[in-house]
Amino acid sequence: MVKFDIIGERAVNPSTQLDRKERELDAARRISQALFQHLSVEDVVEQGLKIALEVVNCRAGSVLLANPETKELVFYHSIGDQPLKSGTAFPWTQGIAGSVFATGDPVVIKDAKEDQRHLEEIDHLSGFQTRDMIAIPLNRWEGHPIGVLEVMNKREDRLNQEDVAILMIIGAFTALAIEQARLFQEAKLAEVARILGDIGHDVKNMLMPVLCGTSLLRDEMNDVFADLPAFDPDKGRASYELCLEAIGMVANNAKRIQERVKEIADCVKGLMSPPRFAPCKLHHVIASVFDTLKLAAQEKGISLAHEGILELPVMQADESRLFNAFYNLVNNAISEVPQGGSITITGQMEAMGQTVHVSVIDTGRGMPAEIRDTLFTARAISRKQGGTGLGTKIVKDVIEAHSGVIAVESEVNRGTVFHIHLPMEVPTTFSSDQVSS
Repeated sequence: MVKFDIIGERAVNPSTQLDRKERELDAARRISQALFQHLSVEDVVEQGLKIALEVVNCRAGSVLLANPETKELVFYHSIGDQPLKSGTAFPWTQGIAGSVFATGDPVVIKDAKEDQRHLEEIDHLSGFQTRDMIAIPLNRWEGHPIGVLEVMNKREDRLNQEDVAILMIIGAFTALAIEQARLFQEAKLAEVARILGDIGHDVKNMLMPVLCGTSLLRDEMNDVFADLPAFDPDKGRASYELCLEAIGMVANNAKRIQERVKEIADCVKGLMSPPRFAPCKLHHVIASVFDTLKLAAQEKGISLAHEGILELPVMQADESRLFNAFYNLVNNAISEVPQGGSITITGQMEAMGQTVHVSVIDTGRGMPAEIRDTLFTARAISRKQGGTGLGTKIVKDVIEAHSGVIAVESEVNRGTVFHIHLPMEVPTTFSSDQVSS
C-alpha cells in the first residue's frame, strides 16, 4: 500500500517527491559540470539555456540580460526553431520578463495570449507562437537581478511548478557562472588595458621622431627645390607637390596613430571620454578618410567615390570619432573588394531634414550570415589575417555616441552596404517606447 503525505488538502506521493528531488539533483549536477568549465559569458549563457530546455523538455527559450545604461532587457541568446535575433531589446519595465526582473519572482504562464503582460511584438519579430512559458530571475549572489531566463512550449503536457523548482536551480548556477565569467573578463581587460597603456606610451615616444623628421624634411625640401635649376619647371613642381603630399600623409597618420592607440586602450577599459560635439561638415570627414586610404585603394585598383555628401549641411558631431568610424568601414572594405571594384559613400537627408542617411557601399565578396550576424558585438568574427573583428564594434560605439543607428545588408558575392542614420542635432536625452533590435 502506497503511503501519501498530506500537505494542506493535497496528497503527495512520496515516490513523486523522490523523482522530483532526483531531477533537481541531476539538474544541479549537469549545470555545475557544464558551466564552470567556461570562462566567457557567451558560452555560459548558451550552455545554461541549453540544459534548461533539455531538463524541462521545452521547444524554445531565451536568456535576457539587463543593460543598466539603457534600462532594457536584451536578448543575449535564444534557442528554438525560430530563435530571436541577438541584441533585440525592450524596456525592462515591460513584458512578462520585465515583471519577473522587477519582482525577482518566477512565473508560470499556462497561456501567454491570455496574459496582458505578454509582448506580442516579440512573437511577431521571431515568427514563434508562445503558448505556455516559465520566466525565472537570474540573480547575482547579493540578490540583485542581472536578467531573466525564459522557456516556452513544453513538448509534452504543460509547464508547472515542479519545472519552476528545477529551473530555479539552473538559473542560480547560471547567474553565478555569468558573474564569474564577467569578473574574469574584467580582470583580463584590466590587464590588457594596462599593457596597452604602456604600449601607447612607447608608441607616442617612437612617433615623435617621425613627426619631427617630417617637419625637418619639409623645410629641407623647400630650400632644395628653391635652389634647383628651372630646366623643367613642370616636372620639378609635380615632384615637389608629390613629396609634400607624402610628407603630409606621414605626419597626419603618425598623429592619428597616437590618438588611436589611446582610444583603443580607453575602449578596452570601457572608459571612453565623452564625445565632443561641434559643427561638422561630413564632406570633410569623408574626404579625409579617402585621402588617408587612397594609396591602399589604388594599389588594389579600387575606386573611391562619394555621392550627395557635398550637399549635406553642417551637423553636430565629433569629427574625430566619425573619422574613425568611416575609416574602419572603408579600410575593411578595401580588403574585401577585388581589383577593379569600388567603394562608394552616399548621403541624403531624411525625416524632414532632421536625420542624415549615409551608406557605405562596396562591390566586395559579401559576408555569410554567421559573420554578418556577429557584427557590432564583442563576438565579431574577422576574416582578415590577424584581425580582431572589433572594428565594427568600435564603429557601432561611435554611431551610438551620436544617438544614431547602424545596420548592414550583405550577401555572399553581392557586396555589402552599411546604413548609418545620424541626427543633425544630437539629443540630450534618448528614450525608446518601442521594441528595438
